[in-house]
Amino acid sequence: MNVRRSRKLIPVAAVTALGIGALTACGSSSADDKGSDGKLSVVASFYPMQYLAEQIGGDHVDVTNLTEPGQEPHDLEVSAQQRGQLEESDVALYLKGLQPSVDEAIDQSGIKTKIDAGTLTSLEKHGNEVDGHDHGHGEETHDEDAADPHIWLDPVKYAEVAEGVGKALEKADPDHAATYKKNTEALTGKLGELDAKFEKRLKDTKTTTFITTHAAFGYLAERYGLTEEAISGLDPESEPSAARVKELQKTAKADGVGTVFYETLVSDKTAKTLAGDAHLKTDVLDPIEGITPGKSKGKDYIQVMESNLAALEKALGTK
Repeated sequence: MNVRRSRKLIPVAAVTALGIGALTACGSSSADDKGSDGKLSVVASFYPMQYLAEQIGGDHVDVTNLTEPGQEPHDLEVSAQQRGQLEESDVALYLKGLQPSVDEAIDQSGIKTKIDAGTLTSLEKHGNEVDGHDHGHGEETHDEDAADPHIWLDPVKYAEVAEGVGKALEKADPDHAATYKKNTEALTGKLGELDAKFEKRLKDTKTTTFITTHAAFGYLAERYGLTEEAISGLDPESEPSAARVKELQKTAKADGVGTVFYETLVSDKTAKTLAGDAHLKTDVLDPIEGITPGKSKGKDYIQVMESNLAALEKALGTK
């Protein structure tokens, strides 16, 4: 029987306590600290951080994303120009451990408010296989010893991060605190609805196992009682061993897996080779590390997550 975690979103007070060590602020921002348009300038490390800043900040923030559309976030090297942008910004919103170049640039910058999203929720260690079944624990670690950074793919964890980001913006720009609070509540409401959709529509499926290119969906698998089998580990560029490929072929046959998922920002060659050898179908399961016009199945986080849900329903065989 699948074990499913509580779907309740962490209250603001709890998230504030959890993430208090993540925020570095030197007093309150005044109009002189902001850009010429009077808005709070926020630098986001990649799309999931950009989405939070824009949704919560609304008209009171100017958001710059360090990762261009179509660029693989893990590969980003922060340029001298981007380092200059950081120095001139009020807030840096990032996820430590995902982009080493960004971590270094932010650590070396004199930016007033630094928000590490990973400190606003709990992180876990995941490897090639992650499941949400009743084994008395919530994780399986095989080839990785680093914390899994893909927290935004679990709507509940992402909502926890949103709560912390909202509190940080309130502190950085108290003149617009009420707006940030209202926008945070609206966003966590949307994420709560998204969580309910995943819970309802993945509750009863023919199989609970899915195969992906790399181990990005561990938190999602745990949340909804699924098993993620990744061809590669947390690094999307790593090559699987012949033994791993053979193991996945056996798993697909034993667990009734009919689809191998690949993603939009890395090569689909390995996924399609595995699928061809095992006579399986292929489809996209997007880790939403960026929104690429013409490739992403949706214009924003919510739309792409709903596309992911539809793809999982089809692959797992919703009853």
